[in-house]
Amino acid sequence: MKINIHRSRRAATAVALGAVLALTATACGDDGSGAGGDKGADGSGKGKILFWDNNGGVRTDIWKEVIADFEKANPDIDVEYVGIASTEYGSKVDTAIQGGGLPDVGGIGASMAAGIAAQNALEPLDDRLAKSALNGKLNESMIDSLKSAGGGDALYSIPTSANNGVLYYRTDLFKAAGLAEPTTWDAFYAAAEKLTNTGKNQFGYTIRGGAGSIAQALDAMYGQSGLTSFWNGDKTTVNDPKNVEALEKYAALYKKVTPAADLNNDFTKMVAQWDSGTIGMLNHNLGSYQDHVKAFGADKFRGIPQPIGSSGKRVQVSNPVDGLGLFKSSKNKEAAWKFIEFATSHAENSKFNESAGQVPSNNAAAKDAWISQAEPTKLAAQALSDGSTTIVQLPYYLPDWGTISKSDNEPNFQKVLLGKLSAKDFLDTLADQLNTAQAEWKEQKG
Repeated sequence: MKINIHRSRRAATAVALGAVLALTATACGDDGSGAGGDKGADGSGKGKILFWDNNGGVRTDIWKEVIADFEKANPDIDVEYVGIASTEYGSKVDTAIQGGGLPDVGGIGASMAAGIAAQNALEPLDDRLAKSALNGKLNESMIDSLKSAGGGDALYSIPTSANNGVLYYRTDLFKAAGLAEPTTWDAFYAAAEKLTNTGKNQFGYTIRGGAGSIAQALDAMYGQSGLTSFWNGDKTTVNDPKNVEALEKYAALYKKVTPAADLNNDFTKMVAQWDSGTIGMLNHNLGSYQDHVKAFGADKFRGIPQPIGSSGKRVQVSNPVDGLGLFKSSKNKEAAWKFIEFATSHAENSKFNESAGQVPSNNAAAKDAWISQAEPTKLAAQALSDGSTTIVQLPYYLPDWGTISKSDNEPNFQKVLLGKLSAKDFLDTLADQLNTAQAEWKEQKG
């Protein structure tokens, strides 16, 4: 039986929409100091622009290198850098939309594009990209991810990188067990079982049961089912029988071939547990590659794209794509756009992503020599650009997506792992919430 969520999502969404309208109305009547709704101006293409980094501290040094290169190539433009921690970025942007003080350029990732665009704060970039030297040179799947995340009507962010999902496996353990690498889901399940010896505290896999569990579960479901769209008309495919069957099989791994501690593990605990050395496989992203190198050395593990399903195709859900957005209130849009173009050019995009350890958005950068030295990044870049992978776009554009995919359903997924809730009931509940959120979103759009 389905679980009832004791909350009126429609009422919550109406309140949120009202807040957005109020913010926009306030901004439209301000003094033009850079708030949401301000139309801004193209400007002279010279002078000063303000750039907000949405991952300040972590990426500050590399962004300062890119800015120095840009200012050398464009001596008539000065870029003021402001680094903002990722946990604080969204609230700072929202405050500036209401009260003024937005930058010219800012980091705009898939998870935030819709919320900021809904407040009329971002400039659509489709026309600028079409006329740019970048046109046709950026990874199409990343562009599609950002366009979908913004609601599908316009592109509000030019992609810089993708932090793609990876299946890490211990090559030494696989070799000792006589196992082929887990390039298919059948090989994955066989290896998970063979590498497990609970008496010796050895496990084939570590499953994410704590914070962030839903995206990983969805990745496993769609990867096995081979379904290539999150929606069938206005109804989600999450509870399609093929996905139900896939989740049943995946969730059954818990405690059978995984540690019991996985029930509450977020990514940091899961990664640390894998790096302790007794587990055969781990699903995470490119961000943990250097942690594994420190733990094992580069010769004892590999990071490969997600396994291929019975359909013979690789299907993955969309992973977070980061990018650069142009704020509508900018009084110097021409200079701001020059900076976005420069930062996503071959050389600069390559330099940035080599430092970040992520997949470059610029197709030429994705073929540079450094990629081959970080094999998981190389393979992820190939999978995104060679046509071998179908990306199922998650509905980041839904106002309720964050709530649905976290507080509503992470505890329910733990119940599935514990055998207290069936995969079907879990997915039916999730589908009901998503279908309601989709209907409300479409109604608000008009």
